[in-house]
Amino acid sequence: MAKVSIRNEIRFILNGSDVVLSSMASDATLLDWLRLDRSLRGTKEGCAEGDCGACTVLVGKLSSSGLVYESVNACIRFLGSLDGTHVVTVEHLRGRPGQLHPVQQAMVDFHGSQCGFCTPGFVMSLYGLWMKSSDPSNEAIEKALQGNLCRCTGYEAIMRAARAISSYGKATKDPLAVERKAITARLEAMRDGARVEIGAGKKRLIVPANVDDFAAVLDKEPGATIVAGSTDVGLWVTKHMRDISPAIFIGDLDGLCTIAEDNGVITIGAGVTYTEAFSMLAKRIPTLGPLFDRIGGEQVRNMGTIGGNIANGSPIGDTPPPLIALGARLTLRKGKKRRTIPLETFFIAYGKQDRLSGEFVEAVHVPVPAKGTKFAVHKITKRRDEDITAALGAFFLTLAKDGTVADVRIAYGGMAATPKRASAVEKALLGKPWTEQTVEAAMAEYAKDFTPLTDMRASAEYRALAARNLLLRFFAETSGTRKPIQVSRHEAA
Repeated sequence: MAKVSIRNEIRFILNGSDVVLSSMASDATLLDWLRLDRSLRGTKEGCAEGDCGACTVLVGKLSSSGLVYESVNACIRFLGSLDGTHVVTVEHLRGRPGQLHPVQQAMVDFHGSQCGFCTPGFVMSLYGLWMKSSDPSNEAIEKALQGNLCRCTGYEAIMRAARAISSYGKATKDPLAVERKAITARLEAMRDGARVEIGAGKKRLIVPANVDDFAAVLDKEPGATIVAGSTDVGLWVTKHMRDISPAIFIGDLDGLCTIAEDNGVITIGAGVTYTEAFSMLAKRIPTLGPLFDRIGGEQVRNMGTIGGNIANGSPIGDTPPPLIALGARLTLRKGKKRRTIPLETFFIAYGKQDRLSGEFVEAVHVPVPAKGTKFAVHKITKRRDEDITAALGAFFLTLAKDGTVADVRIAYGGMAATPKRASAVEKALLGKPWTEQTVEAAMAEYAKDFTPLTDMRASAEYRALAARNLLLRFFAETSGTRKPIQVSRHEAA
């Protein structure tokens, strides 16, 4: 590997100004810096965990498709992750001389605000959506606002405002659109291929130059905290007051952010976000689309990575169970050495994964289901959108010509200390006719596979019953029903 130059400062654009920071803590959040250092107090702290959206800002980053702006949670976004980006806060919104911005004016005219605390976050989420689609559908608006909570205003007023934005101005005339070429040039000028290192000793903050540089840095500093999207690590800081130093920031790292398909296998770099993976996965494995739409809110999906969701090893991570059911494999890297293992063997025990010191998740390889196979994922939560999983079941089934079960993989999250296959249930189904009688008999085997816990999300009894019933639901959906047994809010209305 060619020698990498080292830079001792973070560079990015804040609204219209270039920012250079040579001194910061590895756990310094964008929200605190905006409010305390820059006195930009339109960005609010509501929950400090990426849940309420009051802190929403836009972050523009260069990608293969050009400059892309995405809504993110400033409360759990670290300053160290912003090198080479454009941060846009609510204070930067501009309408015609003497007028409010179209998003702001629509919120005023359609009474989308009462106390106003959450309003800047809603405005920024709608701004990000409007820049992508000037005439969004109701479903697109709701998706963009999943990560924004309001305590005192009916959401319908905000929906009406969202539908009316383009009547106040054209998105193509917005300053972010007009200035796109100039901002792109400024961000490209910041790209120097250098590694960023700020601080000394245990208090260092490191942004590797590329994935090879990351491998070299981690090999020398195996105890460092790896920060990808920070949707988990952010809470380690804001809720648990953990020290994450030294920290290595790998978001948008060259070599980790590609997704491609080859010979029926989709390879997803560990730095690919949920948003970036959505279009390909929803197209090639349609069942994953609705699941991804329920992972956090839009801000979390724009930051969180599939690799991070796996590497974190959480028993309630949403992506491991379906990927295990699909037969995914994981590539791990230490220095220049790589090894590839079945994803299901990566999870050993609670908080323990098959990862050596200095080793990191580089990519996950997901086979596209063959024609004729049946695949489903069902997530159970207290509220439908932006909620943490109580239990999640993933089901993969291949039937023989005579209607018997030729292959079956069933994996759950929230039922054990790790994401785990229902091996006893699978054994009870294999080779048997795919009938309700077979399924009901296999349901009794769940007690051998899982001993779930009771916590704030669900009781052990509820989880055990729900897990069994999800298999019965999968049978119903694969036995004549054309679409999942599910009624949307719009259909119910």
